[in-house]
Amino acid sequence: MAQTLCIHPDNPQARLINQATEIIRAGGVVVYPTDSAYAIGCRLGDKAALDSIRRIRQLDKNHNFTLVCRDLSELALYARVDNQVFRRLKAHTPGPYTFILQATSEVPRRLMHPKRKTVGLRVPNNAIAQALLAALDEPMMSVTLIMPGDEYPLTDPQDIRDLLDKHVDLIVDGGFTGLEPTSVVDLTGDEPLVTRHGMGDVAAFEA
Repeated sequence: MAQTLCIHPDNPQARLINQATEIIRAGGVVVYPTDSAYAIGCRLGDKAALDSIRRIRQLDKNHNFTLVCRDLSELALYARVDNQVFRRLKAHTPGPYTFILQATSEVPRRLMHPKRKTVGLRVPNNAIAQALLAALDEPMMSVTLIMPGDEYPLTDPQDIRDLLDKHVDLIVDGGFTGLEPTSVVDLTGDEPLVTRHGMGDVAAFEA
């Protein structure tokens, strides 16, 4: 059964955040809130936890996972960006966006798109997510918590417990979240390409 931690959405309790990060570091799969919807994630490079997430979401090997980071300071380690792309990222982070970027060799191969060698990057504007990432001191691998056959993400912590109690190690209850996943913007080409319209305003990328 999953452990559930009820963490304050605006003022996360340090004791509970540390408890959560211990579970993640030990290989746990965690459901946690973001500024768009709940996400399901694990420690960077943890293959067993990643495989568990694939089974829960029924994802194929081509599905892009997202590196969820606390800020852009880790960007150069995991993605190749020029000055123009960096300015775009800086203007829209933190926020409800996932950006597709060219991956560096630091990104585990199982996280990359197998042909394009790209990776998604995300900096959420959510106090709980930010506290978890700061305590871990490294990005997490994540995907939006949309169950197979569903159109929208799960938003109610009780529904999440009912469905996933036996399938994940930790559920961080931060209350209700939004109904939409992130907007996804591909920044690997000459011009930005919006590949999913979600919570973030993408007008600046479609001008």
